[in-house]
Amino acid sequence: MIQIYFIQANGAIQEATAVDGQTLLSVARDNGIDGFTAECGGNCRCATCHCYIEPTQAVELFEPSEEEQAMLEFVASPKEAHSRLACQIVVEYFMDGLKVFMPERQF
Repeated sequence: MIQIYFIQANGAIQEATAVDGQTLLSVARDNGIDGFTAECGGNCRCATCHCYIEPTQAVELFEPSEEEQAMLEFVASPKEAHSRLACQIVVEYFMDGLKVFMPERQF
């Protein structure tokens, strides 16, 4: 199992287990993690699954697609260099221990 840590805006840490091939959004849903609205159902159409990846870990992930980059322009909380959409990050074995920071708001 792959461990993912979701850090809420208030600092609360929630540990989640994932399997290779899941999206971060599905990991959050499967583990009862609050904070993602995902109005479009995880189809990169709404930017309500915005999150921040730990900067030192973000460089290990694949670059966001043009579609994801475009949607990141519409996030409710400030966009940062390590902002991503949880629906677009596919979990892989090397992401064990990934820290995902939740924004204060999604809309």
